[in-house]
Amino acid sequence: MKNIVILATGGTIVCSDQGQGLQPYYTVDDLLDRIQPAIGYCKIVGKTVMNIDSSNMTPESWLTIARQVTEHYREFDGFIITHGTDTMAYTAAALSYLLDGLNKPVILTGSQFSMTDSRTDALQNLKDSLLLAGENIAGVFIVFDGKVINGTRGIKTKTRSYDAFESINYPLVATIKHNRIEYSPMVRQTFRQMPITAHENCQPPELVATLEKQLLVLKIFPGLDPKIFEYIRNNFKAVIIESYGTGGVSTDSIDLAGKIKDIAEAGIVVAITTQCLKEGVDLQLYEVGRKLPLEKIIYARDMNTEALVPKLMWAMAKAETFQEIKQLVETPVRDDLLPYDTIHCREN
Repeated sequence: MKNIVILATGGTIVCSDQGQGLQPYYTVDDLLDRIQPAIGYCKIVGKTVMNIDSSNMTPESWLTIARQVTEHYREFDGFIITHGTDTMAYTAAALSYLLDGLNKPVILTGSQFSMTDSRTDALQNLKDSLLLAGENIAGVFIVFDGKVINGTRGIKTKTRSYDAFESINYPLVATIKHNRIEYSPMVRQTFRQMPITAHENCQPPELVATLEKQLLVLKIFPGLDPKIFEYIRNNFKAVIIESYGTGGVSTDSIDLAGKIKDIAEAGIVVAITTQCLKEGVDLQLYEVGRKLPLEKIIYARDMNTEALVPKLMWAMAKAETFQEIKQLVETPVRDDLLPYDTIHCREN
């Protein structure tokens, strides 16, 4: 019988409206009571890590959750983290990097409706998460509406619907229906659990002590005032720029490409991604992309912003030089970025 722990962090799943709008209210014990009929095939304990709206998650929150996993790593076979949906994708990606080398399943789930709401999806998402937590699988995953999503590839795309999350530029790891898991044969080996009997496979991942928070995400738009780059230069250590399409930025009357080059040469870590949801950036495709200094910026390829933010924070905490940071971010972790010749075929 597998030992599973539910680490509760708050979110809609435990919310109640006490007259001031929905806010976290119920406890992890309330969750356990609700799913009692489904836990006969595993041993489950619950622990409250925090009880907050996920809009209030911070990098320190990610570290707190990661420490809970490492501190209890040898006690449990699987970890379920109940979490609000609004920032779940950021937390899933952050844990994928903080727990790099993980050899057990860490699952994030939640719901669009509180567990006491007649419309709730909480119980089914929890049951699906329990099923996956008992599998011989390793990595961080989002389990939601019957989908198992790689923790570095999830994005919340809907505000109200049950199928709130999508896997971007990557196939689903699995689907769950009627208590049956169907794995994608294309990616299952990526998340294969190594033999637990080997000593090195039982060790908890080593965590960084902190994450670099002086980072800004800038979505460019027609008419953006270039003065923003001077503000970035004086107030931040890194910027993620969401460019147009495959990596386009203006180069004529408003020369953003020149401003990007200037701040990169001044020591600001610059990462280029796209505003488009799918297929990533290709800075060699258009002239406007080729004007960016490729050797002085980080090239996000098909990573989504929700993964790029914590990965850059993590890389800057681990590395000292720009080239070391660039190498860490541009090196795949749990398939968070792929070569262009595999992006399209693996998404389908």
